[in-house]
Amino acid sequence: MQEPEEKKIALELLETEQAYVNRLHLLDQVFYTELMKEAKTGKTVPEEVVKMIFSNISSIYQFHSEFFLPELRKRMEDWNRNPRIGDVIQKLAPFLKMYGEYVKNFDKAVELITAWSEKSPPFQECIADIQKRKVCANLTLQHHMLEPVQRIPRYELLLKDYVRKLPPQSPDRGDAEKALEMIFMVAKHSNAAIAEMERLQNLWVVYQRLGLEDDIVDPSNELIKEGPIQKISTRNNSTSEKYLFLFNNMLLYCVPKVIQVGAEFQVHLRMDVEGMKVRELKDTEFPHTFLVSGKQRTLELQARSTEEMNDWIK
Repeated sequence: MQEPEEKKIALELLETEQAYVNRLHLLDQVFYTELMKEAKTGKTVPEEVVKMIFSNISSIYQFHSEFFLPELRKRMEDWNRNPRIGDVIQKLAPFLKMYGEYVKNFDKAVELITAWSEKSPPFQECIADIQKRKVCANLTLQHHMLEPVQRIPRYELLLKDYVRKLPPQSPDRGDAEKALEMIFMVAKHSNAAIAEMERLQNLWVVYQRLGLEDDIVDPSNELIKEGPIQKISTRNNSTSEKYLFLFNNMLLYCVPKVIQVGAEFQVHLRMDVEGMKVRELKDTEFPHTFLVSGKQRTLELQARSTEEMNDWIK
């Protein structure tokens, strides 16, 4: 007799979960444990670095090996009597939020491995030794570390498939659909965490370029646009090179520093976006110009093209 499609998918979930737990075991019990032991001798890298690389992998490993895999296994052994996995996945879903931390930390972890491998030959050697083992299947530590990042999307795909193949009258339909919704929310949560992390990272880089001025550094700000601009001086009919940073709440009118030690720009003027007016100027002598007037003062600015001018005005 042909196995029902939904059972095949549930079995695939179990098989991939078993392989995944083996991968987590390798990351936590082999790489992390051994690199930590080496770090404690003080000859390779500081213990803090190892902790930063592996983030919360131990919790993830423990959860999958001691809870999710055994529950799933029990379910599949009992399939003929009770064909369902939806309720088990519902129990799993809230715990998947702990992936947010691991995923957010992933790029930093890879950077640390690269940097410390160059800085500390014993550290590099230790990783290389583990990578030579059969259990590593000729793959690098970075490659193994990518697996948890890809696991939630994998659950989502398998579960989508499972729900699609369930017969309409299946006792698992309600649970499985709810489980899929929960997994979808977790995936969104994890992506939102990454996006937020990237936003803050980029914002911090901008603040460094501006010299980290106290009244400007605010994590809730959003950078909307930046770029060079010409400032028109009506007094002597000339232009000078300036640079603009437009945030959701302020416009920073800056001068590029000649000697770029530390900051790249000096903030000459900060204008509040609230109450600001912007309009195009029809000036034959200076094409693509626009006027920005705010509470603080009015600026006559010239872009490099009509398109760029329209971009700024928008």
